[in-house]
Amino acid sequence: MNKMMLDFAELLANEKNVDKSIVLSALESAVAGAVKKSLFRDEDADIEVKIDPLTGDQQIWRRWLVVPDADGIQEPDRQILEWEAKEDYADQGDLKAGDYVREKIEDVDLVGRRFATDARQVILQKLREAERSQILEEFLNIYRGQKVVTGQVRKMDKGDAIVEIGRLEARLPKSDMIPHDNLRTGDRVRAYIKSIDPTARQQQVILSRTDNEFLVELLKIEVPEIDEGLLEIKKVVRVPGSRAKVAVQVKDKRIDPIGTCVGVKGSRVQSVTKELGDERIDIVKWSDQPAEFVIWALAPATVSSIIVHNDEKKMDVVVAESERGRAIGFNGQNVNLTKELTGWDINVLTIEEAQEKRKKEHDDIRENLMSKLDIGEDVAQVLIDNGIETVEEVAYLPEEDLLGIEEFDEDTVKELRQRARTASLTEDIEREEILKSTDPAIMGLDGMTNDIAAAIGKGGVKTLDDLADLATDELAEMAGIDQEEAAKIIVAAREHWNA
Repeated sequence: MNKMMLDFAELLANEKNVDKSIVLSALESAVAGAVKKSLFRDEDADIEVKIDPLTGDQQIWRRWLVVPDADGIQEPDRQILEWEAKEDYADQGDLKAGDYVREKIEDVDLVGRRFATDARQVILQKLREAERSQILEEFLNIYRGQKVVTGQVRKMDKGDAIVEIGRLEARLPKSDMIPHDNLRTGDRVRAYIKSIDPTARQQQVILSRTDNEFLVELLKIEVPEIDEGLLEIKKVVRVPGSRAKVAVQVKDKRIDPIGTCVGVKGSRVQSVTKELGDERIDIVKWSDQPAEFVIWALAPATVSSIIVHNDEKKMDVVVAESERGRAIGFNGQNVNLTKELTGWDINVLTIEEAQEKRKKEHDDIRENLMSKLDIGEDVAQVLIDNGIETVEEVAYLPEEDLLGIEEFDEDTVKELRQRARTASLTEDIEREEILKSTDPAIMGLDGMTNDIAAAIGKGGVKTLDDLADLATDELAEMAGIDQEEAAKIIVAAREHWNA
């Protein structure tokens, strides 16, 4: 039996190309399992087995973990208190918590078909695990530092591609394939190593062709200046297989970032485009000036002017009618990717639309000044022409600024300032009253602010149900926020309906 065990271990080790010690470890696990089934069927015994690698002789023990007296025993079949271990197993040395006490098991008969079957299952499982670990280790050694690999599709599994890379099988999920990918068995495919999980029971390496880092790594391969530190990729956004924008920053001012990435006659970027299923790649020069960055990111559209709303992190981008299509792009891709790349909300307007919007804004400002200050249109227009557009500015700007307006004398300025401060105070009181009467549940919603709550409260929205009943465009108009922000608040307000 002993010689047979060693011969069996050596045969399997050679067949599976694994170390003999791994097979012996599997044999020990098999023997432990068999002993437990045979002698301790009704107990959760902890069995330890050691097989001599030279003779095949085996030693078998049952063991218990020594635990602190204060903790008590949680697993009666596997644990023993420290005081009891020291008293009953003093011959095993100075025992302390964390040690094991052992009782040797003699004359165990493990011959028979059942043992052979069980042992074979345990051994094969252990060998499969060892083989998978060895293959993964080989893979990591070969591709150490590399993030892009090339392999051959071995089979398709529920839409996913199982890709052979040397001896290793990796999985390329359907969700990580470019929409134009039509992979079949035998195809060669290039992908990014998205994740590695050594504990996974199936493929331990997951690949991706849609991850932004795949595009980054492909550019690094084609543009050596990136690895040399002359260029830095700041950010990548993409619609896989369709369009991408890559913001790059130069470290050496002598380098043209666009030309360097694009290459002679577009050779560098075209190579990446081809790999990504003809995905269009826009190389954008990075800038820490938001307006400048947006202008570059919207290329190839030509921007006529930009109006920046810093408080709302929005920009009105003005283009000629002929440039509108380019600025927005197919299915809105160009403007949407620009928003994602720059972090700014962008509204594309034609010159005519911008003029109309500005006229409406001026009309609204004029009406507000006339209403709040009880003044005529001509006085309101004088204020606007001098850059004063709010009641707060009239109330709290230095008096000399208002006195500097040619059309106003000292008495007019004092009267205007008094009216403005009264209107401002009245508005503050009204705002506080509205907020006090607003349902606290509204104030606790994600994205809700005092300004929004006051605006919608003025419109009669005081409870969570009132808010939830609003349409997105109603809330956007009432609160003066964009549709996306309004939609998030509406969704949050409706959550209690499903609770």
